[in-house]
Amino acid sequence: MTDLDATDFAVVVYREDDCWEAEVLPVALTRDLAGLIHALRQQPSIGGTIGLVAVGDDFFVAIRVLGDEVMVFLSDVTASVDWPLAGQVLDHLDIPIPEDEELDQVLPVGDMSIFADLGLDEMELGAISGDLDLYPDEMLLSISERLGFGPPFERALDTIG
Repeated sequence: MTDLDATDFAVVVYREDDCWEAEVLPVALTRDLAGLIHALRQQPSIGGTIGLVAVGDDFFVAIRVLGDEVMVFLSDVTASVDWPLAGQVLDHLDIPIPEDEELDQVLPVGDMSIFADLGLDEMELGAISGDLDLYPDEMLLSISERLGFGPPFERALDTIG
């Protein structure tokens, strides 16, 4: 269940010369929150960097690094039971892994306002991440389109295997 597979990906998004750019990060970073944050810090950008990670058909993580500030959003708290990255996100957020009786709902955790200044408010992010008809890559595509970097994000995904 926790094996890396073809649907796992990590993408860094940043602004360069007033244009959005997106590049695929090594797939190994889909298991390593500290490594993801480090990789995002390495990318110079106007206005910080964004990391978007999809793991299987199960969940996504969004990370935003603005100077010393790191904002993290996890689309499904229940993923923390089975997936290392999701567990690391909860640890980063200082949220305990849910007990079995708490695993009946798919709920997001983390910084719901991670993209509010870019035009995606908490309600919209919650609606996208709570749409059980969408896979994580489709949720991230919807978010990228809403934030204005859909085409660069799609181009980055097209380079994956």
